[in-house]
Amino acid sequence: MKKTAVVYWSQTGNTETMAKAIAETSGGTLLTAAEFSANQAEEFEAIAFGCPAMGAEVLEEEEFQPMWDSVKSNLSGKKIALFGSYGWGDGEWMRNWKQEAEEIGAELVAEPVIANETPDETALAACHELGKKLAQ
Repeated sequence: MKKTAVVYWSQTGNTETMAKAIAETSGGTLLTAAEFSANQAEEFEAIAFGCPAMGAEVLEEEEFQPMWDSVKSNLSGKKIALFGSYGWGDGEWMRNWKQEAEEIGAELVAEPVIANETPDETALAACHELGKKLAQ
């Protein structure tokens, strides 16, 4: 298994639930966005990033976006995964985020996983699959 990290921000607990499912399957270290820094990116072979849609379908702007902005230059060639929950919209935040990750040269191990509100059994199964792919 690869040394993995699962880095997330969660307001309601929905994205945290997803993060825990991914960490459980991947054997990854679970970290909040506030606990993760660009320097730590080098320590892990693979990283899952999780953030819910906020505002007009954007990443959370106080903690997660600054962390993402500081770490993304260290992700070229790194295996990553994206996940998060949303309560409105159509997933635009995730499409934009995925595009940005691809543009910086990160290697997505799977399609991002999104859940509408509380992750159901289907979303949690997708999180477990994502965790398996992250650890391979």
